[in-house]
Formats: sequence, structure tokens, C-alpha cells
Amino acid sequence: MTTSPDPQDRCRLYLITPPRLDDVDAFARTLAEALDGGDVACLQLRLKDVDDDAIRRAAEVLVPLAQARDVAVLMNDRPDLALATGCDGVHVGQDDAPYAEARRLLGENRIVGVTCHDSRDLAMAAGEAGADYVAFGAFYPTSTKDAPIRADVDLLRWWAEAMVVPVVAIGGITPDNARPLIETGADFLAVSAGVWAWPDGPGAAVARLNALMDTHSPEREPA
Repeated sequence: MTTSPDPQDRCRLYLITPPRLDDVDAFARTLAEALDGGDVACLQLRLKDVDDDAIRRAAEVLVPLAQARDVAVLMNDRPDLALATGCDGVHVGQDDAPYAEARRLLGENRIVGVTCHDSRDLAMAAGEAGADYVAFGAFYPTSTKDAPIRADVDLLRWWAEAMVVPVVAIGGITPDNARPLIETGADFLAVSAGVWAWPDGPGAAVARLNALMDTHSPEREPA
């Protein structure tokens, strides 16, 4: 990868858009507030139940805004749209485009991450295939998506300690419950409503999450 949400020496924030954006320009201002609140590794554009034109319109506005701040942008589910809209990569689930197809479309220099739910086998297969990161979750109840599978924090700790492929924790994460996941050694926390619906605003949520990551990320071995 030449473009990557580099895990660096501590846990980092992985933002996910709300599933619907009725006013993209208004959300762009909200996103700018969030990104200016502190370190953000990447942004996943995750819109549901909208047509491709709506996704393209959102990407047209949000991709350059994030990339101008050195934030990688990943398209959810759709490697074809990731390529067409200038995203830095794609995030695929187990029911989306297969990893091999996403890699074929995007090449070696863009990011391909894979949802692995609570499965060590799925995660190891994705890592061996060349995925740039694996994602486990949901760790907490979430209203952002249907997430019947619940992952255990011990799974996250095991992967972070034993494997070199970066790991993302996802599902219901907020500044109030993030600390135990940070302490496992997770490379990234994927957060959606925990930022956008934070009572003090998204910039404050990002700042608080970064403060937790600064304080509670375990020490990492030099690369």
C-alpha cells in the first residue's frame, strides 16, 4: 500500500458516515468540524438505501474534503464506486464483493479492508489473502446497522497481540465506552453515531476519543 490509514504507535480513529445524508453540503460542514477536532486516520463513506448517483454526489463533496486533511477515504461495499470516485480504498463485508474481486479492481496501492464479525478463521483467511486490515464487531449495541453478531474483547486482544495485520474494532463505540477496546491494542476504532450524535458535537467527540487513545493505548514494539 502506498496510501494507508497507518496505525502508527497508538490506536487511531476510523470515522464512518451516517447511513443517510439528506443534505450533503450540511454534512460536509459537520465532517469538517469532526476532522478538525483531532487525529482521524480514515473516513468510510457508508450510505445505505440510496442510489449510485447519491453516493457519487456525496463522494464528490466529501472525498476531497477528507483527503485535503490527509484522511484516507474508503467506500463501503463497492470497489467499483471506490475506483470511480477517487477513494483510497474499500471496506467489504462477508456478503459484499469478495476480497479477491476488490483487490483486482483496485490494485495493490489502494486499501482493502474486510469485515470478519467474531471469526478468527475469517480474519486469518483475509489476512493471508492480503487484506490491509480486518474488522471485528459489533462490540456494543448499535442502531447504525443491523449487527446481530457480538464480538468479545478477548478476540480483539488476541489478534492485536498475535497478528501483524491491523485490526479495527467496530460497533456501538462512543467516547464513554471506548477505553477497554483501546487498551486491547486495537489499531483503529470505527465510530459513527458515537461522533455524529455526541451531545457536545462531533469535534468534541473526536477530541475526547483522541485523548483516550493518547492515554490508554498500550506501548507498541518498534516496527
